[in-house]
Amino acid sequence: MNAPARYRTIWISDVHLGTRESRVDFLLDFLKHNESDYLYLVGDIFDGWALRRSWYWNQDHNDLVQKVLRKARKGTKVVYVPGNHDEFARQFLPLGLGRIDILDRVVHTTADGRRLLVLHGDEFDCVVMNARWLSLLGSWTYVRVLRLNRWFNRVRRWLGMPYWSLSAYLKHKAKRAVQYVADFENVLANEARRSGVDGVVCGHIHHAEMRQFDNDVLYANCGDWVESCTALAERMDGTLEILRWTEVAGRESTPAAPSAHRLKASRKIAPV
Repeated sequence: MNAPARYRTIWISDVHLGTRESRVDFLLDFLKHNESDYLYLVGDIFDGWALRRSWYWNQDHNDLVQKVLRKARKGTKVVYVPGNHDEFARQFLPLGLGRIDILDRVVHTTADGRRLLVLHGDEFDCVVMNARWLSLLGSWTYVRVLRLNRWFNRVRRWLGMPYWSLSAYLKHKAKRAVQYVADFENVLANEARRSGVDGVVCGHIHHAEMRQFDNDVLYANCGDWVESCTALAERMDGTLEILRWTEVAGRESTPAAPSAHRLKASRKIAPV
């Protein structure tokens, strides 16, 4: 068996534990094959909205929580930044639980000296902040699309075809969705500038991306684990890359290694 890949830092977000659509199986496999000095949980790890509507929690969900706790016990520095779906955790901020810190936002310094602001990003979403009912309606609709996506991929698996996200395809084809993503990225890049850091790492919109704005600010979104199954990782030299865990599976089963999109980017963590 191959040894796990070793990274300096891994960021994951939008797991949505408590829903049937959460790809916990892929995330468990990812964490099994990848180790890091730092692990950031960048919001919406739990889906409190869904759990309030109906309770869903299976053994994989328990296994994932235990997996993260085990990594913390073995020396990984775990930082949990709550999002809007797990906003219940925000009432405890800031809080330290052993090697796990729960913070609203945090600055991570990469191996090559860049300071990255880490936050979920929902506070810059005008729909979440100003029209919560619309956000809840969108969440309800999104869950229905994801359920359709699950049945769609069962048929693809039966036909011997690889996993493919119908929901992500529909979302990224919609012009308004494309504009929403662009606006969100710009707002987060401006927040990085305002905070005096070199870049921002976020989640929230379920769209993994990494790009430079005006050659001065890095925007990185670590994606999600209900559609694309992606994470952001920092190598030991500060190089950043997006790991796409489903692309190497070739089918909807347990993959063994990631496909990556890389960008050359002190072990210091400081709350902002």
